[in-house]
Amino acid sequence: MTLLLLLAVACDFRPMYGDNNQIRTEMAAVEIALITDRTGQLLRNELLDQLTPTGIANKPRYLLSVHLTESKKNLAIRRDLTATRANLTITAQFKLTTWPSDELLLEGRSRSLNSYNISTFNFATLSAENDARRRAARAVAEDIATRLAIYFDAKITH
Repeated sequence: MTLLLLLAVACDFRPMYGDNNQIRTEMAAVEIALITDRTGQLLRNELLDQLTPTGIANKPRYLLSVHLTESKKNLAIRRDLTATRANLTITAQFKLTTWPSDELLLEGRSRSLNSYNISTFNFATLSAENDARRRAARAVAEDIATRLAIYFDAKITH
């Protein structure tokens, strides 16, 4: 345990959020633009939970825009050419700009691939696909939130 503490001090390790709430304050000042379709709604809700857990700021200083694409690919094809498994991929292109001046601060891409079973029962397949979609939206939101936290941490410490 002591060795880990010494290593952390030597490497200038510090928790990203730590006792300093500046990163959380910056993240709470991000307005998340509306994202089209149901998957976009899921992603936006996840982003709201990640970035503004205590509520949206009254005066946003940043705007996060996300363009979302979704694709499905059938796997595990039977002899009768029916699939028993599928992959659902969600890709998000995002950019963070200042509000309202629209100066680009950060842009990137995040992707999540989730598998689900295809059943002979339509309801079971639909439920499995929707669960894969929710998992993908959560993973993409966590990735984007982490990247924003790293950006704001670098901005604050430099």
